[in-house]
Amino acid sequence: MVKTSKTPESDEASNPSLEFCLRLARAYAVLTRRLDSALSSIHGLSFGDFMVLYHLNRASGTRLRRIDLAERLGLTASGVTRTLLPLEKLGLVAREPDPRDARVGYAILTKAGQKLYADALVSAEAVSRDATQMVSDAKIDAFSGVLGLLAGIHSTNH
Repeated sequence: MVKTSKTPESDEASNPSLEFCLRLARAYAVLTRRLDSALSSIHGLSFGDFMVLYHLNRASGTRLRRIDLAERLGLTASGVTRTLLPLEKLGLVAREPDPRDARVGYAILTKAGQKLYADALVSAEAVSRDATQMVSDAKIDAFSGVLGLLAGIHSTNH
């Protein structure tokens, strides 16, 4: 009986889901590093900070319940609190209590946060364009749909 050894290529072909997830994780790490570098050197923001400002800017009234922000960022409630503290100290984000329910708190984007976000958006868009320049718009749209499915994103929680 002849034993055949598996090559790395045959392992990849035998489990496309794993290969996809590993490549997705690597792509995320590379893109995060590139975005962190551009945003921190020009605007003093991490990519994580930018994502907070992005979601608040898109929200109605530039405010979100903290628990909704945590869901959009993929964080726990305590994780979003730790993320927001430095932004609050810089005056980019403020806390707003719900007048009808003391258990509910909002994160609100301040005027300074809106200004910094607008400036940082230009840099983030430039890095994103550069990173995806070899990919067609149709493929980007299709892949965005796949990522949305994996993340459980739908029209009410984007």
